[in-house]
Amino acid sequence: MKVLIVGSGGREHAIAWKVAQSPKIDKIYCAPGNAGIEEYAECVNIGAMEFDKLVAFAKEKEIDLTVIGMDDPLVGGVVDAFEAEGLRVFGPRKNAAILEGSKAFSKDLMKKYNIPTAAYENFTDPQEALAYLETAKFPIVLKADGLALGKGVLICNTLEEAKDGVKEIMEDKKFGSAGNTMVIEEFMTGREVSVLTYVDGKTIKPMTSAQDHKRAKDGDQGLNTGGMGTFSPSPFYTEEVDAFCKAHIYQATVDAMAAEGREFKGIIFFGLMLTADGPKVLEYNARFGDPEAQVVLPRMKTDIVDVFEACIDGTLDQIDLEFEDNAAVCVVLASDGYPVSYQKGFPIKGLDAFKEKEGYYVFHAGTAKKDGQIVTNGGRVLGVVAKGDDLKQARANAYKAIDLVEFDNKYYRHDIGKAIDEA
Repeated sequence: MKVLIVGSGGREHAIAWKVAQSPKIDKIYCAPGNAGIEEYAECVNIGAMEFDKLVAFAKEKEIDLTVIGMDDPLVGGVVDAFEAEGLRVFGPRKNAAILEGSKAFSKDLMKKYNIPTAAYENFTDPQEALAYLETAKFPIVLKADGLALGKGVLICNTLEEAKDGVKEIMEDKKFGSAGNTMVIEEFMTGREVSVLTYVDGKTIKPMTSAQDHKRAKDGDQGLNTGGMGTFSPSPFYTEEVDAFCKAHIYQATVDAMAAEGREFKGIIFFGLMLTADGPKVLEYNARFGDPEAQVVLPRMKTDIVDVFEACIDGTLDQIDLEFEDNAAVCVVLASDGYPVSYQKGFPIKGLDAFKEKEGYYVFHAGTAKKDGQIVTNGGRVLGVVAKGDDLKQARANAYKAIDLVEFDNKYYRHDIGKAIDEA
């Protein structure tokens, strides 16, 4: 088989690495890819939003399967563009990717189908939002409706903060058109857990759980980022929690989408809050998380190409989805100054050190080739991943492994997986 992967980050590197393990695969392409993905795939200079070019390339190269890694093209309808030309593609169609593309849609869906989530209201008029906040309980959460690179969520502790937040999102359009509609939501407390699932339109199969660290600095300080590190599995995702989610959240979401005439095939990422009242949905994503994929895929035993094909064909019920009984931790090496401003173009040393190390991986997020060298080319540069028999061992291994790689302005959090000690 020939496979095309669409995207350029650490998640797509992890997908390419996993796809390359399948005995069915002869050739992998990645558009646009990065310097690390080149080890497994031929990178082609087509952007993820250039649907016509992607489709033309897939036809020209007779691609058997295209895998969409990123949210923007899914929400924009890339799957529809491929299907219109009779091409096999893994990911939800535009009318299903709205599950991630619109927070207001997903909140309304959960309310209609009694899927546990925080109480909320949607607003298109900033004045109405401000009036609502006058009587609200704090802290409170403001969310831009559309895609905002994981950054369009503000937690406000006071009325003044919330008023500033409405101005930022709805009037100043800090997140662009994503802020045309805004969700105001009750603030939930508890442990956050991410669960990625494969879906074929009717059957849903959860992968192993994970937990992300969104804040830039140690102790969950600083600005929200795309994710500074992850661990898997979550010790807080117990058998009881799993049973509740399977009964009231996972299948319910798939069935709700089907009932709305929005059959979902691909990946649903459930962002969960384990509250005192039980698990509730914080958010949905319509693709692998980044950097969640980097800790979940190395623990997956099943051939990923078989799973992708089963999701497309509606035969996921026939797949035995298996994961290793161990743990993995990912520490993101970023450029100092991320997510605000940072320098790029520094040479990266030590990447070859991972080649002969069993259970150690380095996934490229923001890298490029320059004069035959791999250099930094983004805010999040690399995801260093290590496995271990348990979470503490995996974490110790990951923090040892980050010393193998060097580049100027290397920055990382020192407390990824701190919750492991609190379990």
